[in-house]
Amino acid sequence: MKITVIKLKSVKSTNEEAIKLIKKNVVKPTLINTEIQTKGKGTMGKKWISIKGNLLFSIFFLINNTKINYKQFALLNAYLLKNILSKYVLKKINIKWPNDLLIGKEKICGILQEIIQHKNKNFLIIGVGINTCASPRIRNFKTTSLQRFTKKKVNNNKILIDIKKKYEKLISDVEKYQFSYLKEKLK
Repeated sequence: MKITVIKLKSVKSTNEEAIKLIKKNVVKPTLINTEIQTKGKGTMGKKWISIKGNLLFSIFFLINNTKINYKQFALLNAYLLKNILSKYVLKKINIKWPNDLLIGKEKICGILQEIIQHKNKNFLIIGVGINTCASPRIRNFKTTSLQRFTKKKVNNNKILIDIKKKYEKLISDVEKYQFSYLKEKLK
């Protein structure tokens, strides 16, 4: 299933933009990409610190398959993004449950998953921030960027295209297969 791509210069939060579209009855899978977020969201109400040049986006799509537990998507999203980003760096990427990707002990990616119900339909929103070019300074933990671990210049558009393709496959397969099979197919 094809994903519509919307590119914006600046938003408060790509997840908030996704919610606005859902409330306008947009049901087609959509990816919202922005250069900067002024009030990015993290898990448990935390703020996601955005730096221009990094990759910031949300994907949303309709979920009606009762065979799949929504919590399983958190793990699936982490595996999917880890597999894609691993192609771009020389170091191993690890998953820190439930929603972070790390190189060593430094965060390179945060994932925020939300379920939104609108007009008796369930939508999954996956917000992603990837430190592709720069790493923000955060008091409680260390961050890094993909650029530190590659010999080539990181290309956000190429990474975004790879992510879009994997999520198009995921959305097409989610109605057909159980979670365990999906995880293997995404590798």
